[in-house]
Amino acid sequence: MVRFLPESEYAARSGHNLRLLPLRFERLERDQYLATNLVGDALFLSRTELARIASLDVTPGDGLYERAFSKLFIAASGQQAQLQVLALRLRSRMAFLRETTPLHIFVVTLRCEHSCPYCQVSRRSVDRERYDMSRETANRALDIAFSARSHAIKVEFQGGEPLLNFDLIQYIVIEGERRSAVTGKAVTFVVTSNLALLTDDILAFCKAHSILISTSLDGPADLHNRNRPRPGGNSHALAEAGIRRAQEVLGQDRVGALMTTTEASLDRILEIVDEYVRLGLDGIFLRPLSPYGFAIKTKQFQKYGVKRWLEFYERGLRYIIGLNKRGTHFPEFYATLLLQRILTDRPISYVDLRSPAGIGLGALVYNYDGKVFASDEGRMLAEMGDRTFEIGSVKSDDYRTLLLSEKLISLVSDSLTQCAPQCASCAYEPHC
Repeated sequence: MVRFLPESEYAARSGHNLRLLPLRFERLERDQYLATNLVGDALFLSRTELARIASLDVTPGDGLYERAFSKLFIAASGQQAQLQVLALRLRSRMAFLRETTPLHIFVVTLRCEHSCPYCQVSRRSVDRERYDMSRETANRALDIAFSARSHAIKVEFQGGEPLLNFDLIQYIVIEGERRSAVTGKAVTFVVTSNLALLTDDILAFCKAHSILISTSLDGPADLHNRNRPRPGGNSHALAEAGIRRAQEVLGQDRVGALMTTTEASLDRILEIVDEYVRLGLDGIFLRPLSPYGFAIKTKQFQKYGVKRWLEFYERGLRYIIGLNKRGTHFPEFYATLLLQRILTDRPISYVDLRSPAGIGLGALVYNYDGKVFASDEGRMLAEMGDRTFEIGSVKSDDYRTLLLSEKLISLVSDSLTQCAPQCASCAYEPHC
């Protein structure tokens, strides 16, 4: 039977009986600091207030004691309640570790018929068929994916343009469903496509197998066509037609889109948001350029800095908030993720905001040539000559050797921000 601790466990203690719990702080202005604990609770403090908390120069009834105690910055010596609350909340935030590697990305081809100047994956032209994944490589990647400890996995098809190798996608889906029936491990599928090659047969297959569609939409026609050129100059027309057909066949909520911000986008955020609303998309993820692939080679990444990006993002977010206030439900997904991370203890699926990082633990990437990477960005870096995140090959490794490799363990350890396992006197050891 669960019982409450005695009232004495919650009683205020004098300053000399206090202990300081782990916290971080950063100066915002000359005399203002932001201090946070391990689970994101925060206080704005003056330099004097921060120094008083750090030196435990607080007393019940002085106001600062209550603020620090309520944010789990301090605890009474010998009192377990604060530590137990903090440990339980930390465990909730890290619950994603119970389901390791739920996402498996299959790069079925590096070929693409678009020639986007910011392409992160260093795509190849459509006549280079040696950049397609083979069925043998796909089978070995499926062996690894279905060995993951998650009760459910998601298989995401990427490229290049994955529809250029749709025969392999069909094979992987059917084989994945067969393995799911045998093992009891649920599997879902996502195709990431520019939709230029979408056909009725492809849509029928997606509907029959409950496949989700993720596409790219950078804004109105002139902006999208400039950012994402292809022969014929009609990439926006094909993307819009594909979105509408997919919504009609698969359902409105089965199609999503991502945008990328180029220099040409910076003054057009309101038009970009309006285009997403016009096409009935359920929200937008405002993204800056990433420093990979052609974005570096074509110097697109250097064309704007952090200040201009933040101004763009703020204008967009304020406009989106206004839309919602006027009755149009339309989230900005990155802000949603940040707010969930800051304001709740629920674990999030977005691996970029996790600690330890999502490399390997959140996703594995199977490249067209059988190389395995700990993240999608890792395979992008490899195309640029940096193989830091290459952890093995489907030809010689299985799930266990990949996840327990010294390389991945080192990378994950370097990303851990919550605690220091090497510390001999960890306050959370009895509770974690």
